[in-house]
Amino acid sequence: MLFGRKNRKSIVIPSKKVKEWKYTTCNYCSTGCAIEIGLNEENRIVTTRGHAGADVNRGKLCIKGLLEHELFESPGRGTEPLIRNKHYEKFEKTSWDNALDVTAQKIKDIQAKYGKDSFAVVSTGQLLTEEFYTLGKLVRGCIGTNNYDGNTTLCMASAVSGYKRSFGSDGPPGCYEDFEHTHCLMAFGSNLPEQHPIIYWRLKEALEKRKFPLIVVDPRVTMLAQFADIHLPVTPGTDCVLINSMMHVIINEGLQDQAYIDAHTQGFEEIKALVQDYDPKVAQHTCGIDEDTIRNVARIYAKAPAAMSIWTMGINQSTHGSDGVANINNLNLITGNIGKPGGTSLSITGQCNAMGTREWSSCSGLPGYRYLENDADREEIANYWGIDKDFFPTKRGLSQTDIFPAIETGEIRGLWLVATNPMTSMPNTGRIRKAMEKLDFLVVQDVYEDVETNQYSHVYFPASVWAEKEGCHTNTERRVNLTSNVLPPFANSKPDLWIFNQMAKRFDNGKVINFPDKAEEAFEEMKQLSKGKARTLDISGMSYAKIIAARGIQWPYREGTEGLKGESRLYTDGHFQTKSGKANLIPVKFYNNNEQPCNDYPFWLNSGRVVEHFHTRTRTGKIGNCNKFSPTPYMEMNPDAAIELGIGHQTYVRLASRRGDAVVLVQLTHRVPRNMVFIPFHFHDCVNRLSLGLLDPYSRQPAFKQCSVRIEPVDQTEAARLNVERRTY
Repeated sequence: MLFGRKNRKSIVIPSKKVKEWKYTTCNYCSTGCAIEIGLNEENRIVTTRGHAGADVNRGKLCIKGLLEHELFESPGRGTEPLIRNKHYEKFEKTSWDNALDVTAQKIKDIQAKYGKDSFAVVSTGQLLTEEFYTLGKLVRGCIGTNNYDGNTTLCMASAVSGYKRSFGSDGPPGCYEDFEHTHCLMAFGSNLPEQHPIIYWRLKEALEKRKFPLIVVDPRVTMLAQFADIHLPVTPGTDCVLINSMMHVIINEGLQDQAYIDAHTQGFEEIKALVQDYDPKVAQHTCGIDEDTIRNVARIYAKAPAAMSIWTMGINQSTHGSDGVANINNLNLITGNIGKPGGTSLSITGQCNAMGTREWSSCSGLPGYRYLENDADREEIANYWGIDKDFFPTKRGLSQTDIFPAIETGEIRGLWLVATNPMTSMPNTGRIRKAMEKLDFLVVQDVYEDVETNQYSHVYFPASVWAEKEGCHTNTERRVNLTSNVLPPFANSKPDLWIFNQMAKRFDNGKVINFPDKAEEAFEEMKQLSKGKARTLDISGMSYAKIIAARGIQWPYREGTEGLKGESRLYTDGHFQTKSGKANLIPVKFYNNNEQPCNDYPFWLNSGRVVEHFHTRTRTGKIGNCNKFSPTPYMEMNPDAAIELGIGHQTYVRLASRRGDAVVLVQLTHRVPRNMVFIPFHFHDCVNRLSLGLLDPYSRQPAFKQCSVRIEPVDQTEAARLNVERRTY
């Protein structure tokens, strides 16, 4: 018997005959999936598949990776360099030489008039590592501005800061393999099934083989929280209170690993004294988790033979982000869970090569985790590049989130944006728009000509996408993998490496510093700069051929290493990158400076990811089979709260904060509590018009996650019309 339509059409998957498969690495999130791109007889890309021989994904891909081959010819791609006409009214096509000449001269003119640091550069987490290294050479060694950062400040800066404060160096100490060895996993503000589906699959596979407790700390009932053994719906922004209270229980009940603490840490007495103020009887009223649950979770974690913590933006994007990371490290240090199988603090990175920018871009220092503040580091890099070390500043300049206020004050007059779009990614969009309008000169380098920030640019550089170039990525677990050049650049776009090299020729030091034309030659320089027994970031034993053969190699992988396997974990010997060689236990005193729900703005606004989209939808919004699942801005709202306000499912409302407003579609669900709403952050024209964006004092990362809003009625017909216009655009 047939059900449904009598003449139902069968689903037909068109045949995609593949002549050749080419190896590359996914360019979306930081999981680091190895993929193969299929080309047909006409040398056109027709499909993508996961590489079964790669340890990271073992043949699997999420929806974004499966459809990534559609990026090459997606709408809005830049085809030619553009420059504003003399009246600054509209763009005109120009040659690469003219676009580069004009840009270089404008940079020099601005610096001559206002000082070297009056021109700023902000890059991304999505270039190839060799491109990051080359951009660092250009900015630090040729242009000379100290106001240089990456948009990874918006996602991973708190993890970087927390690692440095605790361990003396950046670099996630654990790996995915730890899922297979742990006896307890605690996830803070991390929703793996939708944020990093392949990492979640690795976790799920480990749980099927050997059951262990999964504890999820998240204000919302995320997909991961639904699968958890224990869900802790913490009050937004109070993770540090919860962790301090757990440590209160662990220390007062003698559950800490005192032998590890004595041998490998410093500052324990200060931690012990601080957590006495965080008795669960008191802490429960701040963090929203009852006393008995706090005690239970603390005991489970401390008594596990090996326990690990993971986190994503729920920790990082907070005014207490760096403190939250340091406190997670505290928890693992006092329980002896650093540097052993199944015991780790593992930040789950956001962008595909955010690790690459942290390692080699020189944004926060100099290549290979070197510090501008360290005289020996400055001298070493200056000598290697062949320039005077006094050309380098002696401390880091402004971070991305401080660069835009500096535009407002006139401290910065020119800006070069590389593969980042602050009109969509920064909090408080209205303020960013005004800053863009105030710049004397703005150059935008991007794959897509239609990025919003390009409305304000004076010059546009069309860059090549992903596998139209060659180079490496570093994933969440420090695994270096290769992106192969599958196709030539689209139209007259150029690889970012080429653009940086050409720009360097227009500066005096560009005639002194070596700028290799090939990515592999830049990689060889990076290998030389990574050498050293004391360095954790050592890639000196790697080569492109070895990386392909291994389907990715973790660092450290030192020169002379036998086989194709790097070191899976850092700090296995208990020695850290601090002056004393011991890890720092850092007392974290909680202070509440978040915007709180009140009578005028009674709802928390929370944000996060959905599996089908990536960041601000610059790419996935152009891929039909990604976009169709959530093409319009929506918010999750508790049905009980909706009844009180007379709001129906699938109706439109206006959300208003103290900074702006946005119209969204309502989805009623018990995944959020009565005093909270949730919006996927991919809809930047909603979330970032509302968000507060207070900065973490250590990392300068914005607090996207905590602010308050109110819900207002809106004309349904007009809202529907505006939504159709938005989707059409």
